Amino acid sequence: MEKEQLSTSTEIPKHKNALEEKYQTATKLTEDKKVLDPETIKEQEDQLPEPSGWRLLVLPFTPKEKTKGGIIIAQESLEKLRIATNCGYVIKLGPLAYHDKEKYPTGPWCKKGQWVIFARYAGSRLPIEGGEVRLLNDDEVLGTIDNPESVLHNI
Repeated sequence: MEKEQLSTSTEIPKHKNALEEKYQTATKLTEDKKVLDPETIKEQEDQLPEPSGWRLLVLPFTPKEKTKGGIIIAQESLEKLRIATNCGYVIKLGPLAYHDKEKYPTGPWCKKGQWVIFARYAGSRLPIEGGEVRLLNDDEVLGTIDNPESVLHNI
């Protein structure tokens, strides 16, 4: 009978932490994914539809994908928030928006480049690459806001 030799190797097997791998994959995906915001939409502004009549083209507020504490929010939850958001950035105004002097005696309620608040499911949703835009009637704007993150967005 032959003697079995014991391994004297000091090699330590590599440990795989599945949770850490998932976290790194999710982080990489969120970094690679181009999210539409007021800065990145300027590149695509010419390709977006022109609102007709009294309509406004609005980019809905996109919540951050990671909390301050580093927790990554599930994509399903983010999609629900994007659909149900009530804040948006005005990209374009139609030619007749806020021109009715009887309806708007004090002038327009908002202008291009402002953040506005509207009803939760207001307007028509138009999917575009990287997100969606909404076409709102000029009277669907409820107010303006300086910082959309100051409005509580529940997940």
